[in-house]
Amino acid sequence: MHIPDGFLDLPTAATTGALAVTGVGAALWQAKRSLPQRKVPLLGVTAAFVFAAQMLNFPVAAGTSGHLVGGVLAAVLLGPAPAVIVMTCVLVLQCFLFQDGGASALGANIFNMGIIGVIAGYVVYAATRRLAGGLHGVLLGAAFAGWCSTVLAAICCAGELALSGRVKWSLALPAMGGVHMLIGLGEGIITALVLAAVAKARPELLETTAETPNTGQVVTLGLIAALGLAVFVSPFASEWPDGLEKVAGKLGFEHFATDKPLLPAPMTDYGIAGVEGAWVTPLAGIIGTLAAFALAWLLARMLTPKKAA
Repeated sequence: MHIPDGFLDLPTAATTGALAVTGVGAALWQAKRSLPQRKVPLLGVTAAFVFAAQMLNFPVAAGTSGHLVGGVLAAVLLGPAPAVIVMTCVLVLQCFLFQDGGASALGANIFNMGIIGVIAGYVVYAATRRLAGGLHGVLLGAAFAGWCSTVLAAICCAGELALSGRVKWSLALPAMGGVHMLIGLGEGIITALVLAAVAKARPELLETTAETPNTGQVVTLGLIAALGLAVFVSPFASEWPDGLEKVAGKLGFEHFATDKPLLPAPMTDYGIAGVEGAWVTPLAGIIGTLAAFALAWLLARMLTPKKAA
């Protein structure tokens, strides 16, 4: 669902950019007021895991693939404001390091996946949790919220494409919504499975317990899991086009994507210029995973005074 350069016109890109700045600014303000110092490393490890997981496209149907977005997963583990920060860090790195999403569409991508996907998904999660308590409520709520967040982000993307004059709304809505209903199933299932694993290994990270997390162990285990995904699983990701790419080809607006990106990236498409081999994608994944951890951790540390509890 990462929108490339050229898919949005200037007014739409500027508007979504302004909305993204406002939303991220609000999340930073809220995190500065309420984020405990002990949770700072958790933002880093969550960003690392989300980045690595987004490299793993899974097949959906009819030659289409999807990948975990991770906004609801981050929101369940950290809360909505820190989750917005995590998603923003991941999307910024994907854009400028790997050309995964265009620089001109960065605001739209942050708005769709990092703000709408997180906030709307968390609202759905919280509402569902009220109907079912305990761990089952967490998993059920997260799975349903993951599906909803994916579909809502796709609908926003469809609206932006329509406003930009790239495709009619009457075509964009059913095409984007339909394929992302399928992708959302994967999002929900993966989110629930990851949270189930977290509940078994580190139950203090979920709302079902008030125990203070051992951040050292959590960071170590989380980074090992994220790096494991980047190194051993990413080479097996589906090569089929993702939902947006498939819709663009089907509806005939793929030609709006610019031949040359607004800002060139050093590791375009998770490769390294002039370097070949099966190990290139895992190496790019390692670099991105560690960069996501560092960026989110440093930003959270800057927001949180050392005296915070």
